[in-house]
Amino acid sequence: MKIRFLEFIAVILLAFLCSPNVVFGIRFVIDREECFSHNVKYEGDTVHVSFVVIKADSTWHSSHEGVDLVVKGPSGDQIQDYRDKISEKFEFVARQKGVHRFCFSNKSPYYETVDFDVHESHFTYYDQHAKDEHFNPLLEQISKLEEALYNIQFEQHWLEAQTERQAIVNEAMSKRAVHKAFYESAALIGASLLQVYLLRRLFERKLGMSRV
Repeated sequence: MKIRFLEFIAVILLAFLCSPNVVFGIRFVIDREECFSHNVKYEGDTVHVSFVVIKADSTWHSSHEGVDLVVKGPSGDQIQDYRDKISEKFEFVARQKGVHRFCFSNKSPYYETVDFDVHESHFTYYDQHAKDEHFNPLLEQISKLEEALYNIQFEQHWLEAQTERQAIVNEAMSKRAVHKAFYESAALIGASLLQVYLLRRLFERKLGMSRV
């Protein structure tokens, strides 16, 4: 009995490690509008959503406008509506199972790169799958552990996207600072050369007048 129990645990853990995750993550470039679909399999599941505007395809554009996101349920009802967001992380409870649509809109004249992630939380009860009273609590704990690991993965993905965006923003600011310093130095050198030229002309004119 003990050997069967250990074999059963090994099978459960192996299935947990090899099972497909219900996490949907994608990075895309948006011009005007992009829509994505995610099939929620169970009514009452919690859907976690995050997105980060990583960068804009313009050196001088800091993407302050952000993007708009509209989330709609299977029947077309609007669930969430975010406007001019650079980054957002939220969750909602699915009132209906079925295909949910996530539509992004970009109002800026630049292409923007967006990191988008969806994670569906579903806690499974094993009352019908295992009759042994000793197995049920164990399976429920495994399910909770699986969900906790997926949530950590979801948070980590969002934080990595935030970090990448901040690095790109800092790099762009550094480049702008370097360009600004270069232009200021060039303007200062030009003004100094102009002053030298004007002073030289003034001295030459005074010298010519004194000789006369």
